[in-house]
Amino acid sequence: MNRFTRRIGGASARRPWATIAAWAVALLLVLPLAGTVGGSFVDDLVAPGSQSEEVMELLEERFPEASGGSAMAVFAAPEGERLERHRPAVDAAVARIADVEHVATAVGPFTAGALSADGRIGFARITFDVPAMDVDPGEIEALTDAIAPARGNGVVAELGGDAVFINAETETSGAETAGLLAALVILVVAFGTIVAALVPVALALVAVAAGLGSITLLANTMDVSTAAPTIGAMIGLGIGIDYALFIVARHRENRTAGQDNTTALSNAMGTSGAAVLFAGGTVVVAMAALALTGLGFLTSIGLSTALVVLFAVATALTLLPALLSLLGDRVHKGVREGDRKGRLLGRERRPAKKPEDTAWWRFAHRVSGRPWRYLLAASSVLLVLAAPALRMETGFPDAGDDSTRTTHRRAYDLLAEGFGPGFNAPLLIVADLTRPGADAEDIPALAERIAADPGIATVGEPQTSAAGDTVVLPTLPTTAPADAETSGTLERVRDLVPDNVAVSGLTAMTEDLTEQLADTLPVFIAAILVASFLLLMLVFRSVALPLKAAVVNLLSIGGAYGVVVAVFQWGWLGGLFNLEGTLPIASPLPTIFFAVLFGLSMDYEVFLLSRVREEYDATGDPTESVARGMAATGRVITSAALVMTVVFLGFVANPSPLVKMMGLGLATAIVLDATVVRMVLVPAAMALMGRAAWWLPRPLDRRLPRMGVEDAEVLPARREPALAPTPRSG
Repeated sequence: MNRFTRRIGGASARRPWATIAAWAVALLLVLPLAGTVGGSFVDDLVAPGSQSEEVMELLEERFPEASGGSAMAVFAAPEGERLERHRPAVDAAVARIADVEHVATAVGPFTAGALSADGRIGFARITFDVPAMDVDPGEIEALTDAIAPARGNGVVAELGGDAVFINAETETSGAETAGLLAALVILVVAFGTIVAALVPVALALVAVAAGLGSITLLANTMDVSTAAPTIGAMIGLGIGIDYALFIVARHRENRTAGQDNTTALSNAMGTSGAAVLFAGGTVVVAMAALALTGLGFLTSIGLSTALVVLFAVATALTLLPALLSLLGDRVHKGVREGDRKGRLLGRERRPAKKPEDTAWWRFAHRVSGRPWRYLLAASSVLLVLAAPALRMETGFPDAGDDSTRTTHRRAYDLLAEGFGPGFNAPLLIVADLTRPGADAEDIPALAERIAADPGIATVGEPQTSAAGDTVVLPTLPTTAPADAETSGTLERVRDLVPDNVAVSGLTAMTEDLTEQLADTLPVFIAAILVASFLLLMLVFRSVALPLKAAVVNLLSIGGAYGVVVAVFQWGWLGGLFNLEGTLPIASPLPTIFFAVLFGLSMDYEVFLLSRVREEYDATGDPTESVARGMAATGRVITSAALVMTVVFLGFVANPSPLVKMMGLGLATAIVLDATVVRMVLVPAAMALMGRAAWWLPRPLDRRLPRMGVEDAEVLPARREPALAPTPRSG
C-alpha cells in the first residue's frame, strides 16, 4: 500500500501542472453536466416487501386515482374571524392550484366542507396524477406561487401534506460556512502560516464540489435521498481537511528533519498517504454497507457519501503532492534546506523538542504506569455517556419535527389546531376483493370495527375502484404521526382486519421503515465489525489490535448515541441547540450513525497506530512505541479533531432534525475519540497487551497479503531532526 501511494504522489509531484489541469478539467466536466442532466433528490420511503409497499403497488395497478400523491393548501383567517369572509381570495387560489401541472383535482374548503369547528381554518385537498415521491419540487414551487396572492388582510396560506413534506427543498443555515472559517483558524494556529492552512481547506472544497456534482449525476440513475448531499458535504469537508492535514504535517516533519523536499514528500506519501488510503477505504466500506439494509434512501446516502470520500482520498493522494511540489518550502513557515545562518524566517534556530519532553509522551507513560486505573475510569465515562441510549425512542421525522420557518410545518400546526393531531397521520385501509377474506358486503361492518378502536378518530366513506375489485377506507387516528400511540393503533388495526385487507399511507410506510431498520441493524453492525477486523488485521499484522479497536469504537459510538438521546429526546440543553421541543431519534439515525462514526473512528486509530508501528519496529518496546507515537501525532490529531468538530457543529444549526442530530453526534464522537479514546484507552490497552498487541499466528502471517502502512524507506524514527518545527509541540 505504501509503495502504491508513494508512486501516485511521486507521479503527481513530477507533473504538478498536468495534475492540477486534470482536476480542473474534471470539475469543469462534472459540475456543468450535473446542472444540465443531473437528477432531482427524492426520499424513497418504501420498505421492500412490507405491507405498505404491497398496498401501494396494488393501488397503482388497480386504483391509480387513490395511489396519487396528495397535498393540502391550508388557509386560516385572523383570530375571531371566519374564513368565509375571505372566500373570494381562497377560491381564486384553489382555481390557480388546479392549473398546476400533475394536479388531478383541487377541491376547496367551502366546496368540501373542510372547515374547522369555529370556521377559522380550512383546507383545499390537492391530488396528483403521480405518486407523492414522484412530484417534482418545481410543482411544489408552483403551488406556493398559486396560494401567495391569498395572503392578504391577515389571511394565512400554507402548503402541507405528504407530497409537500417529502419533496420540500432542503434548507441550509449558513452556519456551515462559519464552521469552515473556524476550521481555517485552527489550521492557521496549528501550522503558523496561512498557506499551509489554506491548502487542506482548498482540497476539501474541491473534493466536496466534485462529490456533490457526482451525487447529482447519480440522482439521474437512481432515487437519491434529499439528505444525501448535506450528509455527503458534512463528511467530505471534515475528512477532506483531515486527510490533507495529516499529509502536510508529515511532509513538514520530514522537512524539519533535514530531508530535501522531494524525499520529504515521497516519505510523507509512503506513510501518511498510505494511512489516508486505508482510512478512507474503511469509511467507504462502512458507508457502502448501508446497502445491506435493503432500503433505497439509506443506500443512496451511503453511496453518495462514499463518492465524496473517494474524491477526498483522491485529492489528498494526487492534487496535494502536486501543490506541495509547486509551493516547496513556501507552504511551511521557516523550513529552508541549507539554511546556514540558522534562521527560520527571522527566528533563531533552536533544538527540536525530543519526544520525552512533550506532554503527550509524559501522559502516555503515566497511563501505561497505571493501565487498569485509567482503563476503568475512561470506560466508565463512556458507559455513563452511553446510558441514555438504552432508552432511545426512534421514529421517522415528520413535518411536525421541522422548523416553523417551513411552510409544511406551519400547515401541519394549523391542521392539528383545526382538526386534531391525527389529521396529519392519515391511514389508507385497502381491501383486495379478489382474495379470500372480506367482500364488498363486509366493508361497512369492517369500517365500524376499525372506527371502534380507541386510537381511531374517523373512518371515511369507502372508495371503490372502477372495476369494483379494490376498496379504500381513508382513516384518521387520534394521535400525531410520530406519537408512540399511533404505532400501537396501526398495529391493532392490522391485527383486526381480514387477510385481504392491508394498511398503507405515509404513516404506515414510515412505521414499516422503522421496523425494518431495527431488524437489519444487528446484521449491518456485524458486517461492518467483521470487515473492519479483517482490514485492520491485514494492515497491522495483528489479531489483538482489531479486537481492541472494535471495542473502543463501540464505546465511543455508544457515548455519541447517549448524548444525542439526552439532548434531542430528553431535552437536556435543548435551548443551546435551538430546539423547539423534544424529538424522537430519527429511526435512520442509528444505522447511518454507526456507518459514519465507525469509519471516522478508524481514521484516528489508523493514523496513531501506523505511527506506533513505525516506532515499535525501530525500538521493539511496546510501551515506549506508544508514547513516541502519541508524541509524534498528538498535536496533529488534536488539530484534526478540532477541525472536524467545528465543521460538524456547523451543521447543528441546520433546520433538518436528521442533519442536526448527525452534526451533534458526529462532533461528540470525534471529541471522545480524540480525548478519552486516544489519550487514555489506547495507551492503557496497549500497555496491558504489551507485545501481544502485535501478535499474528504464523499460518496467517504467511498467507495474508502485506498491506502495512509502515515503510522501511522512511527516515529512521530515532534520527534527531535537523530543524525545529515552527509551532511548538505538546
